[in-house]
Parts: sequence; structure tokens; C-alpha cells
Amino acid sequence: MTVMRSLEAERGSPLDVIEHLIAANNWIFDRPNDQELAVQVPGRWCDYNIYFAWNDAASAMHFTLAVDNRVPAEKIGSVNELLALANEKLWMGHFAVWQDEGLLTYRHALPMRGSRGPTVEQIEDLVENAIWETERFFPAFQYVMWGGKPPADALAAAMIDTVGEA
Repeated sequence: MTVMRSLEAERGSPLDVIEHLIAANNWIFDRPNDQELAVQVPGRWCDYNIYFAWNDAASAMHFTLAVDNRVPAEKIGSVNELLALANEKLWMGHFAVWQDEGLLTYRHALPMRGSRGPTVEQIEDLVENAIWETERFFPAFQYVMWGGKPPADALAAAMIDTVGEA
């Protein structure tokens, strides 16, 4: 057994850190094995389904936040155009649509080679950023999918900063 494999055996799965964070927030989750973890997180617009997957071969953590809102087949072109515009404004991660299911997602991956796995702070930042970005662009996706707005107009309308309280 190599030193790396010995260290990996001692520390357990990299998903253990995530499970502790999820439990601390009282979120509903499912952990079918040491490589996968799914969690439901409440958001402003809807509940988000978050999926973490650990890939031993790549020493990387894959992260997906899915919005429980299917993209209608006739809107996929417009939504893909909006994705390109929105992705230009993201610092990390990206939006995508799972074509088979028409599911709108935010995706990111964390390479972890040479580390002992993710820290609680890294996972907190990852989840918080994904939720923040999804909620920021959620209205634009709604405008395109259900309001029939052109992608550029939908993005402009959704990016308006409001001031004060009503």
C-alpha cells in the first residue's frame, strides 16, 4: 500500500466534510455510497437539488445544483443563448442544460490532487456561490422560458439592481 492510499484510508471519503456541513444546516440529504451525496437546499425561488460526486481517478469533486424547472423543448435554443450570456458574467462555475432531461443546472468541479480533500470553508463557498448565482439569474431564465422574452432583454431585466424597500 502506498503512502497516499494509506492516508486516504485513514481520512475516509472526501464527502465526509460535506455531510457534516449538510447535517449542521439540517438539510435533507442522501448518501448512497462513498462517492456520491445528494442534498435538497431551500432557496429564494425554489428548492435546489445539489449533487456532489467524488472521482478517485481525477482526485476531483464534481458539483451540480439543479433547478427544479424543466426547459421546454421549444425554448432550448433561447435558453442556450441566455446560458452563454449568463456564463460570461460568472467568476466560477457555469450554467448548463442537461439535454436529455431539459434540466437547468449550475456546475462546477474542484480539483483536489495533493490535498487532503475539501475544507468546510471551500464547500460553504461553493454552495453559497452556486445558490447566489442561480438566484441572481433565475428571473432571466423565467423570462425566457415562460415570458417569451429574448435572452438579452431577459438578462438586462433580471440584472436591474433595486434600491430601497417597497
